[in-house]
Amino acid sequence: MNFENKTAVVTGGSRGIGLAIAKKLAENGANIAILFVGDPEEGDSAKAELEKLGVKAERYFCDVSDFEESKKVVDEVISEFGGIDILINNAGITRDKLVLNMDEKDFDAVIDVNLKGVFNMIKHTYKHFMKKRAGRIVSTSSIVGLVGNAGQANYAASKAGIIGLTKSVARELAGRGVTVNAVAPGYIGTDMTSALPEKVKESMKAQIPAKRIGTPEDVANAVAFLCSDEAAYVTGEVIRVDGGLAI
Repeated sequence: MNFENKTAVVTGGSRGIGLAIAKKLAENGANIAILFVGDPEEGDSAKAELEKLGVKAERYFCDVSDFEESKKVVDEVISEFGGIDILINNAGITRDKLVLNMDEKDFDAVIDVNLKGVFNMIKHTYKHFMKKRAGRIVSTSSIVGLVGNAGQANYAASKAGIIGLTKSVARELAGRGVTVNAVAPGYIGTDMTSALPEKVKESMKAQIPAKRIGTPEDVANAVAFLCSDEAAYVTGEVIRVDGGLAI
């Protein structure tokens, strides 16, 4: 894979799966624009890690659920990097509760970031990709969007929505040389899962045919393939990265 002279935008790119994706693309030559919210030092640290790989990197504070804010940042990236070749929609949050206890704010917050945020970023890069007649869009869904999960109705709805959005936009942009795909991770070792008790982690592993919890790099490898020239004829696809959990 070779991403030299290409620019990738990675939302939620300052840590976890997003940072692993950014690093994988940078290792293969891509310049990286990270979009994130939260600790500014975390964004600075991620930028420094990427620059050590010899690429141009910048971080932008951006709430992707905000339509105007995300548009402004997309315009800034295009201006500063000269264009966008790859869009990775990875930003996401959880507000896990049974529907019985879930209030409207819990539902709306997850939909706004996880699903509307993907729409906003695709919307603001859409014409740019059309004019270039080339591009890659990859969004992070989840196996929860495929099979559901008790206590995650809002999260499952947002991730299922990403799949429908991906397939629809893939149909719209295929004739312009732009591929649009998604990955659906299963249990992945991130800050969130590392804090779980060992008994819970062992229970998770027992459910996975591969008998291990995935790594952010496992997801990054699949994303990098979908962004590559080797995947030029793959669009509208959802690749599970779950060790066989949702077979």
